Amino acid sequence: MSIRSRGSVDWITVAIYVALLIIGWLMLHAASFDESQNYPYLNFNTTIGKQTIWIGVSLLVFVAAQAIDWKFWNSLAYPIYVACLVLLLAVLIVGVEIKGARSWFGFAGFSIQPSEFAKFGTALAMASYLSYFKSDLRDMRSILVCCGIIAAPILLILMQPDAGSALVFSSFFLLFYRNGLSPSLYIVGGGLIGILILSLMYSPNIVMLLLVIFGIVVFSNRIKNKKLALGLAILLTATVVGLYLYQQVLIAFIIGFVAVIALGAYNYINRHQRIVLLMLPTVLIGSFISFGSRYAFDHGLKPHQQERINVWLRPDKCDPRGSLYNILQSKMAISGGGFQGKGFLQGDLTKLNYVPEQTTDFIFSTVGEEQGFIGVVSVILLFLGLLIRTTMIAERAKNKFIANYAYAVAGILFVHFFVNIGMSMGVMPVIGIPLPFLSKGGSALLVFSVMIGVLVKMDTARFGR
Repeated sequence: MSIRSRGSVDWITVAIYVALLIIGWLMLHAASFDESQNYPYLNFNTTIGKQTIWIGVSLLVFVAAQAIDWKFWNSLAYPIYVACLVLLLAVLIVGVEIKGARSWFGFAGFSIQPSEFAKFGTALAMASYLSYFKSDLRDMRSILVCCGIIAAPILLILMQPDAGSALVFSSFFLLFYRNGLSPSLYIVGGGLIGILILSLMYSPNIVMLLLVIFGIVVFSNRIKNKKLALGLAILLTATVVGLYLYQQVLIAFIIGFVAVIALGAYNYINRHQRIVLLMLPTVLIGSFISFGSRYAFDHGLKPHQQERINVWLRPDKCDPRGSLYNILQSKMAISGGGFQGKGFLQGDLTKLNYVPEQTTDFIFSTVGEEQGFIGVVSVILLFLGLLIRTTMIAERAKNKFIANYAYAVAGILFVHFFVNIGMSMGVMPVIGIPLPFLSKGGSALLVFSVMIGVLVKMDTARFGR
């Protein structure tokens, strides 16, 4: 065997994958540990026993992926995607309902979640479509096709309902960006999401006031005479804010919107059309969203859905012994670990089951309590390392399908990693997204193993294998 062929497999990626599997098994063993049971990992009726089986199956699948030609996945990308959609449809009819969601197929004491497989199928389909020579994300037709590919599984998953799994499909916008989707759309989209969040945190009137001031400042800045621009911005801002503070809200907004529209017209006449076409819709649509989101929150969401948002954005309105309990216990466990942690199987909150859903949503709190700051940083670095290796594979790929698939996997990994750890620390909403390779769940573990295994095999194509 030549040196080149021996080095064709990305062993760093493989090593990170195996390390995360081992850490996940240890942390899940700690989170589900029961002193009354001897060798629970050999009892396949226990949480850790079932996970041990899933790890064994996942490793076999990972190895098997190395024996399959990478072109196989490109050839069958669409059939696999359609099969995943069929499974998502079937689970709505014959699936098992758990915690209010019909998201699983159950058999022999195990459960399979088709939404996890849909992530892999959608990644293949999206990579295949974007590698087609006629696809161009500067063309509206291509954008609509891509949105349709991700919309189908999202809608079926929302029908279960499982908003957390549906959210993961937003990760494909990383792939869209890499394929040339206009950055302006991301700026506008990010701004509107920010407006939505602020509107749920504060009064919609305050958000709209900020939007009007922002529009005035941006448009005034385009005036060539900078002294005039500064004076005009200060005068208009002071007028609008003064009227608002003196309870003349309607008059303040009328003057503010008239000023924004007039300044926008001035900029458009003076050949600043792009900033006008970007800013004016943002201010107008953002104002609508600021009021619409609050109305939807108050009248469209169920009480438990409102509580989830309040836990995230307005924890002061939540009951520490009710909806806020999970987050508080998770944060206490993480902070209680200190620098070195309390040691394996020595976490007090973990042993006494003080953290609800600790084997799934809050598995990261086990890492924090038992392994401390060192363990937390180590796990984060491993995930960052896996993300870096995935993007490196994408950048060095000689085939567009492989590059697209790698970016799709990187996006999925990032959303899972960022949201789950953010949930554990209270900076993201609790929406039930597992931490890859660490959280309990055979479907997620199997699918992530398949995704990484296929990616490692695809990477060998650069050596002609």
